[in-house]
This record gives sequence, C-alpha cells and structure tokens, in this order.
Amino acid sequence: MTNHAYRQTALQDLPEAHLSTLPAIYLAADYKWELHGQWSPIRIGEPAPALDAAYPDARRFGMMTAANPGHISRTDGENRSADRTLQHALDMLGLTYRPAFAAAHTRIWKAYNWLVVDPDEATFAELGRRFGQIGTLLWSRGQPVRLRMRARRPGAQAPHPHIDWLGDAIAAKPAASP
Repeated sequence: MTNHAYRQTALQDLPEAHLSTLPAIYLAADYKWELHGQWSPIRIGEPAPALDAAYPDARRFGMMTAANPGHISRTDGENRSADRTLQHALDMLGLTYRPAFAAAHTRIWKAYNWLVVDPDEATFAELGRRFGQIGTLLWSRGQPVRLRMRARRPGAQAPHPHIDWLGDAIAAKPAASP
C-alpha cells in the first residue's frame, strides 16, 4: 500500500470520538511563522496583521504540516522526510512559503509547518489531502484565521465561528460501543 493510500485509510478509520477532540487541540495550539529571523504569532479566530503587512499583495494565507498524517504519530525521521516532500511540493507549485510551527501550550508536542502565501484554495486543499492532514489553517487577508477540518463535523461537536468542517469524503467512524 502506498503512503497516500495508507494515509487515506487512516483518516477514514478515525473514530468520531477522537475526531471530536481535535478542534480543541488545534484551537489551543500556539502558531508562529518566521520572516527575517523574527517569529510572529498566528491565532485561530484573530487576523494576522504582521503577515498582511509582510505580504501586501497576497489574497490569502495557509498553514499546514506533513507530520503525523491522519493524526497518527510517526517517528521523527518519517515526519522530517514528509516535511521535505511537502517543501518540495510547494517548490514545484511555485508557491511562496515561510517556516512555521504549531506547538501545544504545555510544550508536549511541536509540529513543523509551512506558512503558504497566496495559495489557491483548491491546490491547498489537495495538499492537505495528499499529506493526510485533518486540520489546516486557511484564511483571507485581513480576516480572522480559520481552521479547516477535512471531515464532517461530528454530531456532538458544536459549530464554531472559526472552524470550517469540509465533509471531505472522510466519514469518521462512530466510537465502538462498550
């Protein structure tokens, strides 16, 4: 089975109960991007004025990682290899991008990301699928940062003003009955 097929299977097998916990993890994370050695914060639900100022002609911004596809932990070596592959894909698409990361407030995890400047929405969505990412950030210039969940919103999950549930052909499996 190819990595791509494995990643799709992993996403399809994600239990709904686990999927329901992911938005809180994404919302609580610290996001930062780098330009000229300076790291600037990004917060879901807030605009990113430093980014808007740095790229005044950009229409939108996105942030994604290639680490732990399907929210399944991989080794550091596997994640670094996937990160290089994502960087190569961004180069091949001719996209402008900057180093970025997401980290837990508790510092128990950190994921290397790429901040992508002015990505086409469809291209960005395809990269998320290709690299098995359930959650990415994508927003329009001057607007609050949005979390895009590549799944259907679980029934128990309340709507959130800054989360887009894409229903992207990923049907979360109900949690197993005890």
